[in-house]
Amino acid sequence: MVEARVRVSCARRVSAVLLTWMWCVQGLHVDVSPRRALFRLGDRQQMLCFFQDCPTMPTVSWSVLGDRPFTGSVTTNGTHSMVTFDPVMTEHEGLLLCTVSCGDQRRQVTASVQVYSFPSAPVIIGQDHLRLGVESPLTCRVSDVYPAEHMTLTWLRGNSVLNNSTGDPRSSSVWSEYRFMSDSKIPGGSISCRATLELQELPAEHRTRETSVPIDLLYPPVVVEISDPVVVMVGFPLTLTCLAEGNPEPSVTWSFRTTDGQSLQRSQQGQLVFKAIKMSEAGLYACEAKNTEGNTTAAVQVTVHAPPTNASLLVSPGEEEVVEGQRMTFTCSSDGAPPPTLVLRKKGVELERNDPSSSSSLTFSLLSAKLEDSALYQCEASNQYGVKLVSSSITVRAHPLQVEASPQVSAERGSALSLTCKASGCHHPPTLIWRRTDLNRHVLQRTQHQDGLSLLHLQDLDLHDRGGYSCEAECDFVVRTRNIQVHVYSFPSDPVLEYPGPVLLGQEAVLRCDVINVFSANQLRIRWLSGNTTQLVESFKFSNSLENVSSVLQHWVEEDQQVLTCRAELLTEDGDLWRSRQTSVPLQVHYPPRMPILSVSPAEEVVEGQWVIFTCYSDGAPAPTLVLRRNGTELQRMDPTSSSSLIFRLSAASLEDSDLYQCEASNQYGSQLVSSPITVKAPPRNTTVYVLPSPVVQEGQNVTVCCQTISFPPSAMSLKKLTNGTELYSSNGTFLLLNVTAKDSGLYQVNVTNDLGYQIKIFSIIVRERSPTHSSSLSIIIIPTVSVAAGLAACALVLDYLRRSRKKGFYQLPQSAPPSA
Repeated sequence: MVEARVRVSCARRVSAVLLTWMWCVQGLHVDVSPRRALFRLGDRQQMLCFFQDCPTMPTVSWSVLGDRPFTGSVTTNGTHSMVTFDPVMTEHEGLLLCTVSCGDQRRQVTASVQVYSFPSAPVIIGQDHLRLGVESPLTCRVSDVYPAEHMTLTWLRGNSVLNNSTGDPRSSSVWSEYRFMSDSKIPGGSISCRATLELQELPAEHRTRETSVPIDLLYPPVVVEISDPVVVMVGFPLTLTCLAEGNPEPSVTWSFRTTDGQSLQRSQQGQLVFKAIKMSEAGLYACEAKNTEGNTTAAVQVTVHAPPTNASLLVSPGEEEVVEGQRMTFTCSSDGAPPPTLVLRKKGVELERNDPSSSSSLTFSLLSAKLEDSALYQCEASNQYGVKLVSSSITVRAHPLQVEASPQVSAERGSALSLTCKASGCHHPPTLIWRRTDLNRHVLQRTQHQDGLSLLHLQDLDLHDRGGYSCEAECDFVVRTRNIQVHVYSFPSDPVLEYPGPVLLGQEAVLRCDVINVFSANQLRIRWLSGNTTQLVESFKFSNSLENVSSVLQHWVEEDQQVLTCRAELLTEDGDLWRSRQTSVPLQVHYPPRMPILSVSPAEEVVEGQWVIFTCYSDGAPAPTLVLRRNGTELQRMDPTSSSSLIFRLSAASLEDSDLYQCEASNQYGSQLVSSPITVKAPPRNTTVYVLPSPVVQEGQNVTVCCQTISFPPSAMSLKKLTNGTELYSSNGTFLLLNVTAKDSGLYQVNVTNDLGYQIKIFSIIVRERSPTHSSSLSIIIIPTVSVAAGLAACALVLDYLRRSRKKGFYQLPQSAPPSA
């Protein structure tokens, strides 16, 4: 049936279209109906392509312009070709081309297809959450719209346009949000959302759809009426009223706030009725209105007036007789309205008065009851409606508690100190509290022992620990106190005695003594001692902190071995000696060398070959340098840092070691010299005999015999011919034989002797007889003369050679010694 209706409709359209769109071409005629189609998405729709004047069955094809596939179903007969879209989809939108071929004739007709979707009216969300005075979002949404960009959403309130918005082509839903706010609680009215799909071919009745919702504002309760604050006498009736409005309609509840802060519900209606009000019902009454949007509270103060009643005076600990030192608390209270003024009196003398606007009771405490607190106490309660009076008699008796502690203690800074306090007279373990009396009575320690003994340990004492301490013993609320004065002294180290360095004997030395970190300086005394003799005593001024104290001594040095002592004495507050420390230093007294000594061992005279030891010593400060010299030539020098004496050894003394030896002792302050001669003795040795001019001479010649030996003391020399025993003596070792004859030939003996020994030399002289000649007389005269001269010259040369050899150190000649006998 639908297809038939479509065909009829199409036929009618074709007849109308043929009037205007008929192809008037010679031969084949082609047309499409409808040319501008508007189809709804999801429907089943058809399009017809008509053709005429084709003698044969034409060929018909449908296609879509553009690079898209054709998805419709096609049926063709002798007069037309029909394409069916079932269902209509978005891809069917566009230009359709119908091509008809009849023999060699070919005709094409184009038609446009537009699709749309507008299946339902707008939906408004959020209208049930509109709140008074609050900006609330309303959302209007239309789903499954096509084309969305052609849809407009309009917000309306009555005839007023509130907002417009257009759909997004990328979405199939179109929505709009409107922020709604109203300050009026008047109910009524509505708000609408109108959706319009702007398509020309779409009939007007299908183009617009509209949805409206009523405006019903929610708001929390508001109390519109409540009773005024009221003052009423006790026993009178009273009614409290409370009215409230809100959307939804609120519930109303009355509650009463008690003195301890609790809230008690009294009524769930708008009225609270008291038939005969009581004093306990005076206070603040709250009316609470509540709905889903919130709650609100309004309050009414109900004041109930009455004269003072139920007046009382309570005494804690609750006995008419209390022990001295016990804590007593008086509590006076009374009912009444307005609150009565409370006054506590002792023997008619006012002790305390309360302010009724701030407190309904009066409390007065005696922290430690005394004997004089025994009396009659009265409490008076009064307001403008009357007066009430109550009284209580109290007796205070003495307590046996006693406390013992040392009145003062002294200790050294940095040490540990234990303060002792003992309580007695308590039937149970007392509480002992240590406090600082000079630091806001700060609690240091709290103990409780069975024996009543408490120790306060102070570790690493410092100056801030000095001062007053108190020991409080508490027993049955009785407190006994003993004060202890702690003195802290600082004397941590021995005095530092500055070493003055070397001082010269007979001059003034300046010494300084420092005492570090002393407290208190005014109790320090420095005493200078030389041996046991006091040289100086010095005292100092008070200082409230640690001090470094110095004392200077100017001392005349009179002894070379002197010890000076700096003794620091710290006194107690009473002037007694608390502690003393001292430091001693031996003075390094300098002086020039004195009393040098040069000793020679075994003696100053020794025998050649013996050992000789020279020892040199001298007293001086600093230790002197020792130098040993022989005849001005330095033999040895001793470094005073390595030895205090000089020792020089001759392992085998020789004759040339005989000389004057000197020892010099010197330092920077002067020098001293001491000397000692050394004599080396030796028996004759190395004796040499020279016969000049020759051991063989002519008769009549003179013969000189030179004898040289080494010895000391000098040796005595004698010449003797062994055959006749004639003996000649010489003091210088030279013997002269004049005009020798043949009978002078023979063996001769030279004897060299001193007190240490002797040496003998034997030699021969040969005298030849002279041949007689004419010149014998002249020869007798000349030869002896020449011979004598030559012998003397030769002896002189020999002696001079020996002398020079002596100077070179070869051996010692006898001429250097005193001449022999």
